[in-house]
Amino acid sequence: MEQRISLITLGVRDVARARAFYEALGWGGAQQPDDEVCFFQAGAMVFGLWSALGGHGAAGVELAHNVRTPEEVDEVLAHAKREGATIVRTAAQTEWGGYSGAFSDPEGYVWEVAHNPGWEILEDGSIRI
Repeated sequence: MEQRISLITLGVRDVARARAFYEALGWGGAQQPDDEVCFFQAGAMVFGLWSALGGHGAAGVELAHNVRTPEEVDEVLAHAKREGATIVRTAAQTEWGGYSGAFSDPEGYVWEVAHNPGWEILEDGSIRI
């Protein structure tokens, strides 16, 4: 697993209201493919807002580690499990065209491990949406 956080996601009650708040703070260039998720490029990483009420996003905070291939998703999840993580979502094809699974660390923090074919991972590990 490369030492990288690709995405920090907040589970929110109202994506539109949360997006408007961050835009009022000066955040721009949001990508919102549907009513349940919104992404902002944040330097070398991505900041996301997921609907905690829609059933897809997590309440609270979720971290993500994006990888370059679907096979890497399986490799990272297997490695994390060997080191004591709990698999909370088995890797599978997603409705948004990627491949993703998730584990929780020993303290219960959730990490999504994902391959998103629409996002570019640069050589230095930074993410571009």
